[in-house]
Amino acid sequence: MRWKKPVCVLLLAAVGVTVIAGLQRLLMPKYMGQVVEGNLTSEYYEETTPHDVVFLGNCEVYENISPIVLWREFGITSYIRGNAQQLIAQSYYILEDTLKYETPGVVVFNVSAMQQFDQNNESYNRMTLDGMRWSASKWNAIRATMMEDEHMMEYIFPILRFHSRFAELEADDLTYFMKSGKVAHNGYYLRADIRPAGDLPVERRRSDYSFDPRSWEYLERIRALCENNGIQLILMKAPSLYPAWYDQWEVQIEEYASEHNLQYINCLEAADEIGIDFSQDTYDGGLHMNVYGAEKLSRYLGPFLLGAGADDHRDDAELAAVWAEKGLFYDSMKAQQEEEFAQFGYLKQFTTEE
Repeated sequence: MRWKKPVCVLLLAAVGVTVIAGLQRLLMPKYMGQVVEGNLTSEYYEETTPHDVVFLGNCEVYENISPIVLWREFGITSYIRGNAQQLIAQSYYILEDTLKYETPGVVVFNVSAMQQFDQNNESYNRMTLDGMRWSASKWNAIRATMMEDEHMMEYIFPILRFHSRFAELEADDLTYFMKSGKVAHNGYYLRADIRPAGDLPVERRRSDYSFDPRSWEYLERIRALCENNGIQLILMKAPSLYPAWYDQWEVQIEEYASEHNLQYINCLEAADEIGIDFSQDTYDGGLHMNVYGAEKLSRYLGPFLLGAGADDHRDDAELAAVWAEKGLFYDSMKAQQEEEFAQFGYLKQFTTEE
């Protein structure tokens, strides 16, 4: 019969596609070990309710702000769309991607990303971009930020990039073959350990403190995208001690914010007002906040976000139920980490001095 041959061809093609897709899923990193940041982008698409506030940026947002505290104390629904060394161009396209699913009232962009436009580590690109759903926004994000030795085809078909992982497969690759476990709390990476800030590298003087013109271009594109969608844009500098945030950079951001009538919150300058104690509120020597510092920073930001147009939704029964479940996951992970690190004396050493 004439129909048998085309049907067999189609079946073989379907089997081939299924096998390749399965191998690709098996070989792609699962980010369920010590490095979990590669799951941050993809977890956003699991959200079922909208967000008043979306945070954009690098590690200075996803490690320093607790959406659970913003909900519990202010009723603000928020999500952090940040990644390790997320470039400003990537933040722009991730915002563009976000607007396909929702329109937040407020977007907060952390300005530390202005200091580096080009990527210098493929792993950071992969952790940010692989988890994006395919769209023009993902395509353009890859084109704008991939390194010279990266190739678009390896993003379209990740198996071309990760085929050599056969020799490196671990138990997690099978455990999380179908779906990775949840690692973040609305984009927040929770750490309950404590490592006080100590001696930091000396600030190096630069011959030029100008931001890359392309960084300014994408900041302007973020601003215009927010303005065109009726979104209030806030610029923020997180209270991270390192890498250094130079006075010359601060002046440039202040001038831009003033020129465009934007609110700019420098949380590093406000660290004392926030109540941050760098002997207890950081887990890596002052680079990022631990959960205690992130909770303090979130309490500080709450009134600014409400003033910018975010609403208090705690009387919304549907949202309250969703966030109650999120809170249980948050509390459970926090308690588990506190117990784990207490065994090694990290917490006891600093909490008994209060």
